[in-house]
Amino acid sequence: MRRTDRRLARPGVPLCAALLAALALASAPLAGSARAAGGDPLPEPTPSPGSHSRVSPESVYNRGLALSKKQQWAAAEKTYREAIAMRSDFPEAWNGLGHALKQQRRFDQAVTAYQEALRLRPDYAQALEYLGETYLAMGKLKEADDTLAHLRRVDEALADQLSRTMMGKRRAASW
Repeated sequence: MRRTDRRLARPGVPLCAALLAALALASAPLAGSARAAGGDPLPEPTPSPGSHSRVSPESVYNRGLALSKKQQWAAAEKTYREAIAMRSDFPEAWNGLGHALKQQRRFDQAVTAYQEALRLRPDYAQALEYLGETYLAMGKLKEADDTLAHLRRVDEALADQLSRTMMGKRRAASW
């Protein structure tokens, strides 16, 4: 077990509770670049000749990704909101916002952000995966199953990943 997991298997903690806590740690988004960030950097628009350079929504979004990679979730949330204020029809920023909110365990708000990303881009695979994980964390298994079914039609690899997470959580909960 990793060092952080040892705290879970101590005397007086029922085995089931320790396993559930370990599963929660294991199923949390990884600290790798794409998982922690919620997406990939976007190219920034090239300013037209003679125009004054101004900060683009894409550059603000990319700043949010950098903050997410550092796991600075509150700062990332603020930055994604800034990008959205600049361009409300920005599904990547809505997805990033959902991810930052999910990491802060503000699940209801995360669901709203993911739903907006999906309204703007209905087959946004990463938003679907993260939405499914959020529903799972909330204990909303029917919604997680429905999201998984949608994700299966869009991206089989991400659907398999979400499915494994869901099966692991359900197995642990049944002990």
